Amino acid sequence: MNVSNTQYRLYQFFFLLAGLLFFTTFLGSVHLFDWDEVNFAESAREMLVTGNFTQVQINYRPFWEKPPLFFWLQSVSMSIFGINAFAARLPNAIFGVITLLTFLRIGTRKYSLQMGFWWAMAYLGSFLPFMYFKSGIIDPVFNYFIFLGVYYLAETIENPSNRKAILAGIFTGLAVLTKGPVGFLLILLTFLAFWISERFRKIATWQVVVLYALATALVSSAWFAVELWRGGWWFFKMFIEYQIRLFSTPDAGHEQPFFYHFVVVFLGCFPMSVFALWGFRKNPKDESPVFHKKMLFLFWVVMILFSIVKTKIVHYSSMAYFPLSFFAARAITQFVVQNSIPKRFEWFLGVLGGIFALILTALPLFAYYKENFYAYIDDTFAVDCLKTPVKWGGWEFLIGFLYGVAVFWAVWKIKKQVAKASITLFGASTLVITTYLAIVVPLIEQYSQAPAIEFYKMLRRESPNSYVTTVWFKSYAHYFYFQYPRYQNPNFYQKETYQENTEWLLNGNIDKDAYFVVKTDELHRFQQTYPHITMLYQKGGFAFFKREAHEPPRSED
Repeated sequence: MNVSNTQYRLYQFFFLLAGLLFFTTFLGSVHLFDWDEVNFAESAREMLVTGNFTQVQINYRPFWEKPPLFFWLQSVSMSIFGINAFAARLPNAIFGVITLLTFLRIGTRKYSLQMGFWWAMAYLGSFLPFMYFKSGIIDPVFNYFIFLGVYYLAETIENPSNRKAILAGIFTGLAVLTKGPVGFLLILLTFLAFWISERFRKIATWQVVVLYALATALVSSAWFAVELWRGGWWFFKMFIEYQIRLFSTPDAGHEQPFFYHFVVVFLGCFPMSVFALWGFRKNPKDESPVFHKKMLFLFWVVMILFSIVKTKIVHYSSMAYFPLSFFAARAITQFVVQNSIPKRFEWFLGVLGGIFALILTALPLFAYYKENFYAYIDDTFAVDCLKTPVKWGGWEFLIGFLYGVAVFWAVWKIKKQVAKASITLFGASTLVITTYLAIVVPLIEQYSQAPAIEFYKMLRRESPNSYVTTVWFKSYAHYFYFQYPRYQNPNFYQKETYQENTEWLLNGNIDKDAYFVVKTDELHRFQQTYPHITMLYQKGGFAFFKREAHEPPRSED
């Protein structure tokens, strides 16, 4: 075995170990967050409860927003590790390790061992990409399949191969099974953008196109065809209508300006986003120009498409992290070979890194001295949340401070020691995110959703044969943490919306005790509207109520 292969194996072992260490530890240190994390985990839990693994459900009613592949992964994890946050997040952690090893392999194969190393290192050591592998949302798995679909299509164009065309179709089909038609759409638009740039010259044979299309159709039909045969067209009608509504109508609270995703990607993907600014530039000596163009078009397709989409949520643009990390790795590799950096580069790193260090330092300090800020917060719910008693150690601000020291050391050294400074920068980012997620985020969560989730978990232990719901705010947390049973009383569900019939629980002739969670800014309104319901207690930004089953319905005036 030559030196290069020995180094490659060492890098493989390093990223395997680093991925397992950083992605799988502390996965359950904080509860799943509303909405998406809890929503998806609940769908997986209900698959286990019902044994229905083909139709995604929420509250035991059809949930037509997503196909089932990711929920299958979560269900397998939960069947092994139990119904908890760790199991819900584990599939993404595993895909995080696989992603790092994939970047190392493809970067080494197409460019150099150094390129492969920096590609994996940049992704491991950047904020949002790292955090997503510690989450329970669909996108990390979806993005991986999209990336491989684009990669094998680029390979097929450079070196025509039926095998690679089939692999591209398989991974495209898996993307569709993970998140729906948008998986095929992103790859199709990337392919079309590349074809236009080539002035519509022939870039693939009809045989390759047919094989790709057949593989995509066969894999995606593993679910679509079965569900069509079982349930008919109504489910797909609702599924397609949701996809159209997602693109054309903004969800409440998610109306953002056109440039929203550009800001999120640039700031959230620090430090690799700063390097990528120089990696976008065309290199005439590029060993794989087709792959470079595919990455470029994939980035812009994602950024433009989701800037046009009316509903704008942070993770919608997460597919852009993959090509962004590629361009970052290209830039770092070039800087390391030349052992020099462009003018003003260190200023970009210093300013953006300083902002992150300041935020990470300021958050614990704000919590220590929160009483001084109550008068400036015009939000009853927010103030009540901050009044939740949380025990801080008093030293947590040092995490952000030490990160700032590491950033500025890297900025100081990067002109003369590019490789050493870059490793320090990405390594420090990895360590600070891990430490923050393990220590600080659980404390911050106690100010937000923790009081409500602890209430649901208490009810699951002490009063499992009851109803529980939220009033005047949307949440999925009570489904998962109370572990909703499949209620048999037909009055519990609204026929039109398939949601729980809150009005019946509040005023109807209920057969079990009912518990209600209300935000404190609606507390007085709730008490005035439903005086027959007993308040149990208030904690943080939530108030908790109980209506006993023997209580008569409220009389009409």
